[in-house]
Amino acid sequence: MRASHAVIGLVLLVVLWQAGVWLFAPPRYILPSPLAVASAFWRQPGFLLQNSVVTLTEIALGLVIGAALGIATAFGVAALPRLGRVVWPMVLILQAFPVFVLAPILVLWLGFGLASKVAMTTIIIFFPVASAFADGLRRTDQEILDAVSLEGASHWQTLVSMRVPLAIPSLVSGLRVAAPLAPLGAVVGEWVGASGGLGFVMVQANARMQTDTVFAAMTILAILTLILRLLIDRLTAGLAPWASEADPAFSSASRSSVRS
Repeated sequence: MRASHAVIGLVLLVVLWQAGVWLFAPPRYILPSPLAVASAFWRQPGFLLQNSVVTLTEIALGLVIGAALGIATAFGVAALPRLGRVVWPMVLILQAFPVFVLAPILVLWLGFGLASKVAMTTIIIFFPVASAFADGLRRTDQEILDAVSLEGASHWQTLVSMRVPLAIPSLVSGLRVAAPLAPLGAVVGEWVGASGGLGFVMVQANARMQTDTVFAAMTILAILTLILRLLIDRLTAGLAPWASEADPAFSSASRSSVRS
């Protein structure tokens, strides 16, 4: 995804938003205009920035921890198939639990602070990363495995030298799917109970019918999501250029950064 495409998308969304306000003229408390939202930014920039930093911290920690746990779990399942047959069904069962059910439990266990929000974000990130990487490891071409086996490679050597590199495109796809979900985990946790963050701002502003402030927080969250997706594209293209070439969804901007 190009940064220019993201900017064009945002501009188009704002234009459609303003057109809807002009066309339907809804009350301000139902749908404020882009100008009213900009005014909300202008009135309280420090407050919004402070809470944005809280949410961004939760997102960053949850993304790193969730991705690491997802990679480790998928690798462990591939490395120890017998253990994997026991662990993977448990992972699938946990994945079936709705996040809105888990969030209150995590707040009850870990409190209203940072830990419960990071845990919520970690859970949301973990499943797509673990599933995608495990699927990539599982789908290694059998002919390649047979050829490596004929050369006398052990199970671990095959896993590390062949299966993992060939599964990197799947891992990259999992990360690209998971990254935009990270803000959702943080905000859901903040909705349930928090003393700061963009989700906290939305809940408080909504209770006071300050819809312009709600939309201001949503706008910041949307921008953070786009930036996070772009960073993941750049990072994965730099660390695993063969994955970007294998994935047709990768942006040409990411490919050009690899060539340079």
